[in-house]
Amino acid sequence: MTFTPHSRLTRRALVSAALAVGAASILPTAAAPARASTGPRAFQRRDGHPAPEITDCAGWGAREASEPVVLLASRPEKIIIHHTATANVTDYSRERALRLARAIQTYHMDMQGWIDTGQHFTISRGAFVLEGRHHSLAALDAGAQTVRGAHCVGQNNVAIGIENEGTYMTVQPPPAQFSVLADLCARVCRQYDVPASEIYGHRDFNSTACPGDTLYALLPKLREDVARRLGSAAPVSLPRRPERPPLDRPADWAAVADAHSESLPEGLLGSLRHG
Repeated sequence: MTFTPHSRLTRRALVSAALAVGAASILPTAAAPARASTGPRAFQRRDGHPAPEITDCAGWGAREASEPVVLLASRPEKIIIHHTATANVTDYSRERALRLARAIQTYHMDMQGWIDTGQHFTISRGAFVLEGRHHSLAALDAGAQTVRGAHCVGQNNVAIGIENEGTYMTVQPPPAQFSVLADLCARVCRQYDVPASEIYGHRDFNSTACPGDTLYALLPKLREDVARRLGSAAPVSLPRRPERPPLDRPADWAAVADAHSESLPEGLLGSLRHG
């Protein structure tokens, strides 16, 4: 994913905001009905194996979105894969995953000026799946509407964004993380009737290295893995050559968001340890 911090915020302001995350109240936005956290939620794959559990926003301690998220009346057409461009940590714990989700939301809201987390879902290096933008999980469960994201210029109305913790320019994601990514993509494809061939990398649409050379090279395998999880043994056709439509920047998309690297500020995850 590609972001550049706003210069108007100092490091002290950012850390102060991060430390306040734990005290933030969890309130519903107006775009969808309030939903109490049910903890991680499972889903059944067509091949009989369980799909990954997803921790919703309340489950990881999300702040309220600063404005109601937009719930579109249409289904998404594709999935876009991202990486966080952060350290390839060996802390695979669930606590790390929850802190990561809080740190990303703090970064997107307090430094980017967005209303909420930009992507729909996040997968930690420990293979924990977390809801990103509020109401993304409820919309996925219903299978009829899309939460407008802020993860890929030109695609935010029509694509589900999945963020993978780590930097995958020269190394591959951990096997468990990649397997869960395939599981999550299969769930999205099944719920929204999205073909497995409609899985893309961020770089297919924007000028960015995301999701990294190595992860991008794994997308053909990802499409095949997703198709198998959906019960198809047929070869997956190549994705359509992406067209770059006019930019559909949502209101919370900052002009500086077209730069080419995301890196959570040093110390942000640590400051959220008790959030």
